[in-house]
Amino acid sequence: MSSTEKPISPLSSLIFASRWLQLPLYLGLILAQCVYVFLFGKELWHLVHKANTMGEQEIMLLVLGLIDVVMISNLLVMVIVGGYETFVSRLRLENHPDQPEWLSHVNASVLKVKLALSIIGISSIHLLKTFIGAGNLDGLPACNSPEYVTAVLDAVAKYGPAVEASFKCSTMTGSGVMWQTIIHAAFILSAIGIAYTDKLMAHTPSKSLAH
Repeated sequence: MSSTEKPISPLSSLIFASRWLQLPLYLGLILAQCVYVFLFGKELWHLVHKANTMGEQEIMLLVLGLIDVVMISNLLVMVIVGGYETFVSRLRLENHPDQPEWLSHVNASVLKVKLALSIIGISSIHLLKTFIGAGNLDGLPACNSPEYVTAVLDAVAKYGPAVEASFKCSTMTGSGVMWQTIIHAAFILSAIGIAYTDKLMAHTPSKSLAH
């Protein structure tokens, strides 16, 4: 330490060291990643063993579910690696052959934009699954509608519990599909706003220096 540098006060050292309190959070996200690996394996096993008895639409929905798990897992990796690198401590991966390309220039703004884009990707998969399932809405009552519940209870009282399996219903409604589309559009607009704001903030220092 040079003679002109002031020693760091104990309070400043304590405040700066408090960043390590985030370490259990990132370790918890690693455990969540393990849960998603288990979920992916379970869904893949279900797809392989029941492929002969499922239709094309059911297989497509299962595959989209697998893609959804992968994208959420990618989001977890981005948060774990990028967040730890940005807010806790350097990972020292400069010479590692598997270092992610985006990690070399990651900061809070870049991480924010990447997370927003990842959330849009996940929302797109959910919306696509909804659109595929929406093809079966015609003629099917909502599962929680009073009419459906009354019809099932009357049939069970008249013919016995076995008849309940013959009733079909839809877990989604037309308004639900509409609101999911609106929420997805809101995610897109939010990501555009975040990216535009970061672009303005990135150009602010250079403009101020020019004056």
